[in-house]
Amino acid sequence: MDDAWLRFWGPDPRPWLRTSREPSTRWRCLAELDGASAAQVQQARRAAVADGAVGRLIERLPDWRAGLGGAGHESPTCGPNLLNLLAELGVAAGDDGRVERLLDEMLEQQDEAGRFLSFGPAPGRTTPTWGAVACDTHAVTEVLVRFGRADDPRVERALEYMGATLSTTPQGAGWECTPHTVTGWRGPGRRRDLCPQVTLEALRTFARLPEDRRPAGLTEAARTPLEVWRRRSSEHPHMFGHGVGFKTIKWPPVWYGVWMVLDTVGRYPQLWSPSSAAVEDRRSVAELVACLTAYNTAADGTVTPSSCYRGFGDFSFGRKQQPSPIATAMTAGVARRFSAIADDVEAIDVLALASSRGSPQPVGPRR
Repeated sequence: MDDAWLRFWGPDPRPWLRTSREPSTRWRCLAELDGASAAQVQQARRAAVADGAVGRLIERLPDWRAGLGGAGHESPTCGPNLLNLLAELGVAAGDDGRVERLLDEMLEQQDEAGRFLSFGPAPGRTTPTWGAVACDTHAVTEVLVRFGRADDPRVERALEYMGATLSTTPQGAGWECTPHTVTGWRGPGRRRDLCPQVTLEALRTFARLPEDRRPAGLTEAARTPLEVWRRRSSEHPHMFGHGVGFKTIKWPPVWYGVWMVLDTVGRYPQLWSPSSAAVEDRRSVAELVACLTAYNTAADGTVTPSSCYRGFGDFSFGRKQQPSPIATAMTAGVARRFSAIADDVEAIDVLALASSRGSPQPVGPRR
């Protein structure tokens, strides 16, 4: 595997990761950083699924018929976010009946347009109802595809809806914040503006599918998050900023931020590959990778969470003030994808980058 990423990362974290007590860390290291054999990776993944901490996280999966799990879309305890986190830790299709049960429940709730629904009170109303905004159906569709349900006719309908709603926004090709299908409520921001979170969800979903199942114009849509980053000093779409909160990962990463943007854009190498990328796109990706490492890694090549959601103390990413093997592995796994532009990343001075609109003076990186 290409180890050029270590030039901008720092000391190689892999010897430390290989001896981690967290099975998910060892699995990710073998799969994403070591290039181990399929048999080694599968053995490590089985150990990760059998880990008690992962099992306790599975026990927290909600009853989808009862609502979002008592949480909003940006919460890590929301059903789709928990499923994505479990996948990041090694859980895959068919591993656990409780995961399959939740996926089945999600498939049961779909409207005529193909949108997957969630149950809960919309803003301004106390009576819960089934309905959807884009960050409902996109998030549900993503986890259904990720857990092997892409060929279900209901998922195919949702994918058709997702492809049909790819539109041109003032920021570029992408997906808007659509009104709630029952109440008409919509999120903050100007009408017709891009929703960065919904756009990333759709891009990740389609990236998991073969080329012939992706809509036309997807590469242009994948370029739009980079355009949003370039306009950060003048625009603040849907209240998604790009200051220190964007650059510093909040663990586990479930919402719009530098980790999520790079995890998504990393699946579209035509945007940053030296052989095909536009100069401005390659530069923007290099800036984001430089921020990922500067604001989240220490001088010894490890990641210590400085911000994390409560309730995840079973995992090292849920505890502050000490290096986290799994956070290091997840961050390094994203960074390694960009080995081909290591020279570009090394050349970035993160302190010289323009700040986000409305942000105070830029906060310096951790190293």
